[in-house]
Formats: sequence, C-alpha cells, structure tokens
Amino acid sequence: MDMKRSTVLCIVLFLLAAGAPAPLPAASQTARPNVILILTDDLDAKAVVHMPGLRAQLADRGVTFANFFVTTSLCCPSRSSILRGQYVHNHRVYTNQPPRGGFETFRALGHERSTVATWLQAAGYRTVLMGKYLNGYPERTAPTYVPPGWEEWYSPSRGGYANFNYTMNENGRLVAYGSRPEDYMTDVLARKAADVIRRSGRDGKPFFLYLATYAPHAPATPAPRHANAFADVTAPRPPSFNEADVSDKPGWVQQREALSAAQVARINEEYRTRLRSLLAVDEMIEALIDTLRQTGQLDRTYLFFTSDNGFHMGEHRLMPGKNTAFEEDIHVPLLVRGPGVPAGRVVDALALNIDLAPTFAALAGIQVPSFVDGRSLAGWLHTVPPTGAWREAFAVEHYNEQPRNARQAHPARQIPEFAGLRMRNLVYVEYETGELELYDLATDPYQLHNLAAGASRELIARLSARLAALRACRGQNCLAAEDAGSR
Repeated sequence: MDMKRSTVLCIVLFLLAAGAPAPLPAASQTARPNVILILTDDLDAKAVVHMPGLRAQLADRGVTFANFFVTTSLCCPSRSSILRGQYVHNHRVYTNQPPRGGFETFRALGHERSTVATWLQAAGYRTVLMGKYLNGYPERTAPTYVPPGWEEWYSPSRGGYANFNYTMNENGRLVAYGSRPEDYMTDVLARKAADVIRRSGRDGKPFFLYLATYAPHAPATPAPRHANAFADVTAPRPPSFNEADVSDKPGWVQQREALSAAQVARINEEYRTRLRSLLAVDEMIEALIDTLRQTGQLDRTYLFFTSDNGFHMGEHRLMPGKNTAFEEDIHVPLLVRGPGVPAGRVVDALALNIDLAPTFAALAGIQVPSFVDGRSLAGWLHTVPPTGAWREAFAVEHYNEQPRNARQAHPARQIPEFAGLRMRNLVYVEYETGELELYDLATDPYQLHNLAAGASRELIARLSARLAALRACRGQNCLAAEDAGSR
C-alpha cells in the first residue's frame, strides 16, 4: 500500500473510532446536493391538506411517505432523534426539560459533539440552523451560545413561540424583533433562508439548511395577513372524535368525560388558528423553491418537509395535545422533492424520524457513526425502489418528567409511561401501570376497540417479547429487531 492510500485509510479509521462519519474520497464529492429540512412543530399528517403550496410543490412533484412516524410524540425527544438518528432509549433525552430532558440534558450528555450537523460540516457543507432548536435552549447557557457543527445559527434565545417580540441569536449576536408585520418569525426565517440559498448559489458550496418553524405549535400566532382565514373550518370528526365508549381504554382515558359543547368549540378555534399559522409556512415553501430556481440550484437540492410529532384534537375525548401512542400523535407528514425523485409517488414503507439523519448523510455521501439506529431512506427516492428486507415494526416510547419511583402519586389523567410496538396493521402498548392496548388497524383504523383483554396469552407473549427486543436495541441491532419476519 502506498503512503497516500495508507494515510487516507488511517484518517477514515480514526474518524470511525471517534464516532464521526467517514467522508468518501474527494473525487466522489464533486456533485454533492443541497439538503433543506423544513421541520414544523406539532403537525399531524392529515393537516397538510390545507397547505396547497406544499401539495403542489412537494407532493405532486416528489415522494410522499404515507407511513412516516415519530418514535416519541414529544418535541425535544423527537428533535434529539432527528439530530442523532437514535431511539429515545438510546439518546436518553426523555422529556422536554431537566432532569430527564431538554436542551441542557442533550448538551450534558455530549450529544452536540456528534449530530447530523457535525457530520455534514466535516464533509464540507455549509450547515445552517434557523428557528427552533431544542426545548429549553439556551436555558442557563449564554444566550449567544452556538452549538458545534453549525456554521450559521439563527435561533430565538427568548420568546420564540409567540412569533412576535422575540430575541434571535444570530451567529452570536442578539437581535430583538418587535410586533410589526415584518417581524413575524416565519417570514423572517423565510427571508434569511433565501439569503443562504443566494449566497450558496454564488460560491457553489453545498448547504444543509435545518429550517424549524414554531408553527403550528400553540399559541399558533398567524401572520396578520392570515388572521381571518379558515373562518368556517371545523376540526375533523373521525369516528374516534369524542369517542362514545372508552370503557376498554386504559384508566387515564376512562377518567375523561365526553367533550362538552364548549370544549368542542375550543377545539374548533384552536384548529383554525393552527391552520392560519401554517399559511406563512406554505408561502415560505413556494418562495424557497422560487429562489432555488432563480439561482440555478433547484435541480441539485433535496427538500424534506415533516414535523417533530403529531397532534390529537378531540380524538378519544382528548383535548388538544400529544404524547400518546394513538395514530394522530405518532403519524406525521414526510414529503420529499429533489433530483431524481419521481413525481407524485407514494411510498408505503414504514419510515421514522430516526431515519432522517442517516438519509441526509447518504445523500451527502458520508457514512454515519455506529450509534445510529435509523436507516437511510435515500433508496426510496429513486425511480426503482429498493428490494429486500425492510422495517416491519418499530418501538414507540413515552416518558414522564420523573420516573415512577420518584413520584408521590400518579395523577389519574396523566399519561403513564409506556412502550409500544407499531407494526404495519397492529399497535400493542404496555403501560407502567400494567394496562395493555392492542388494536388491529386493518379493521379498526381509528383505534376504537382495544383487543388486549380478549387476546390469547401466546399472542401477548410474542408481542411483548418483540417489544422488549426493540426497547433493548442499539445501533445496527435495531435494524434486525425491526426487520424480524421480513427476511
């Protein structure tokens, strides 16, 4: 082996040992694509029907993943999974705030040293974060703090959720925004994103743009120009809305009375407000695509649109929220447009938020660290989809702010900690209380009939064993646990 090849091999082995992704040889990096991730907050899969720009620009001209899920329906755990490609039981950011979660926990665990941002930056990408980072940022850290891996940083250090009257950390400089229409955060992010695209078009450097809106998270403040939109729209009424009989549900659901007329009215108004806040996001998507086209970069840019978790609005008698294993909370949109992506395709394969980081790495031509649990979806973006084994099941997890042994009592309506097994047509959930849920989605897509009480011991034992294997999986072992039965 000559000296040059020996040196390259040593560098690759060092990076792998250090937990960093190995770059491909320089000759393979000449046509690296740009990647844009548009990450919304609390958006379920069904609400995208009210986003015509998204549907026209991504769904009609790209791929829709019809079975895309989050493994934990809560902001910070899910965002940590997106940044690291890991199940929550592996990255251990369990909740939104310390001691079990939030930005401070993510940082204290050393996770910022190896994220999709550090991988892509090491591969020569301009890495840019705009909008929401992790819940609790910057907390007790300096408000000008910029995490490793991000070449450019535009994230609120105060007041982000209101979308007005916030302070933005812009590359270590604090900038105050007020209440003028032009201060509306989604519009500010759209302008900054367009600037990044133009600069990248001029210097030719590939970029990774992580664009995280606060919409449609409460209070879901809309842009003033959209304040009166959707005046006659009401929240969807699936069969599970204000469910008539919840006697087969776990205790935390049984404790809930049927929704009152006043509660239904509140749900309808919140639904309208959420949709209004999404209109600026919809406009932003179209504006970004226009800028990509004008700068000659559209044909080498992948655009991903998704959410950190879903959201329920009246299903199973639940007031607006998340954190459950019900479909409304874990099923989120994923739409992708980019070079070579077939227009109008719908992919039915089970795909997860933990797959995003390895997908971005694959598109950039780099390998992921061994700790990554997810897998690349890049193969599904081609005209000919991949063959062979693929995910048949995945774990759904929920953790509370304190572990059970640290709580004085469990509030009757609080969602207990749980672990769930989601297969293509089956959902099985084990609660810390010992309660079980089992739904056959082929015959009961709205999860009205809990079959756990009548299921055989043998079936429950098999499902429990498979769930246990998923809860214990690490790295590439997760692929085997998820694929069991497909080989």
